[in-house]
Amino acid sequence: MNIIITVSGPPASGKSTYAKIISQELGLRLFSTGAAFREIAKKLNINLEEFHALAEKNYEYDIMVDKMALEEAKKGNIVVEGHLACWLLKDIADIKIYVTAPLNERIKRLMEREGKSFEEAKKEILAREKSNKKRYMEIYGINIDDLSPIDIMINTALFGIEDVAKILIFIIKSYLSKKNATIGNIRKGLC
Repeated sequence: MNIIITVSGPPASGKSTYAKIISQELGLRLFSTGAAFREIAKKLNINLEEFHALAEKNYEYDIMVDKMALEEAKKGNIVVEGHLACWLLKDIADIKIYVTAPLNERIKRLMEREGKSFEEAKKEILAREKSNKKRYMEIYGINIDDLSPIDIMINTALFGIEDVAKILIFIIKSYLSKKNATIGNIRKGLC
């Protein structure tokens, strides 16, 4: 099996959660652009909001992390998670997943995860969305409101974490079965 899966979505939509579950369930490597960004912010001794402001002025950070994601993806058998992953890897990814949730749900998640007030969480999410959208358009000419590269889109607020994971794993396994059957038929000369 050789597969490249991308998981994208807005802040606090469940990207990291589902990318991790998919990678564990299928025995795939995981590359998280968010984790890479957090690591850089930590090395610079600034918080994520400050880092996003810095990244808006200096695109080298986005380009560096995106190159890392592309190089890891080319090795195969990986789940690449990040805001831009589905667009950045659209030509090489087998399955591009977009997870989303209504703004208030995402605010609630960020409040619970990071102990922020409603207003703090809302401000952070809206600022990150605006920053990401601006940078991706300016750096790559990618409009992340254009969901046409997406294969699977799911509202993670509609189901529990386990149910969303089961749905996604089922779809991926179905894809792999079809892909393996097609490859088998080609090898047998049946296609």
